[in-house]
Amino acid sequence: RKKQANENTYPLHLIPRNMSSPLAAFFFLAPIFTLVLQSTLARSDPLYHFCPSPSNYTATSIFSHNLDVVLQKLAARTPIHGFSTATAGKGPEKIYGLALCRGDVAGDDCKACMHNGIAEIRQLCPYQKQGILWYDNCMLRYSDVDFFGYMDTQTKFYMWNTQDVSQPELFNDQLGKLMGKLSKEAAERPSFFATSDVKFGDALKIYGLAQCTRDLSGKACKYCIDDAIADIPTCCGGKRGGRVVTGSCSI
Repeated sequence: RKKQANENTYPLHLIPRNMSSPLAAFFFLAPIFTLVLQSTLARSDPLYHFCPSPSNYTATSIFSHNLDVVLQKLAARTPIHGFSTATAGKGPEKIYGLALCRGDVAGDDCKACMHNGIAEIRQLCPYQKQGILWYDNCMLRYSDVDFFGYMDTQTKFYMWNTQDVSQPELFNDQLGKLMGKLSKEAAERPSFFATSDVKFGDALKIYGLAQCTRDLSGKACKYCIDDAIADIPTCCGGKRGGRVVTGSCSI
């Protein structure tokens, strides 16, 4: 069942993160014609992770086996379409898993990110029944609670560039137009992914990206992105780049 766009399910986590490189942002400034994005720039370390469940499992339990099954399913399916969900087990031992690769990431890079994530999430959330992990190129999530179709805007973290923009009023005006466009386009596309740019001054552009997990409805996707956009002044106001990442969407 799709949860309504104004409902949330998980406790609030606001984790500010500092980001020194403008290339790591999901909106950022760059000189026109000089920006080059390469897969080699993608970070191999996780951006952040949460292990929200107070419940644990043991290494030899049925839950542990089911988690292995779910993670392997996600690793096999996600690089093909960029998104997948999987389940294993039944009753209290049932596990729900979801994986998403960034919409502009090639299949091989998605596969590599998933491979890293599967190994890393067990180390970062050892024997815990819920975990969520983000990289530049992908995210990975599992839980003993069915979260499919439920919008999660409360599990979130921020990243930002330390450099300030010149002409902040003009920048904010152009950024608002860009992010509004991305919110609409991402929610209307089957991929729930959109990128675009807008001119800022004579020699700069602002680049933006928005993406949702594909278990949401279009309405919930737009709400999630709009909610993330509303956090920009809090986390990243006047900065050359910034990122707001939640359990269901990112900008």
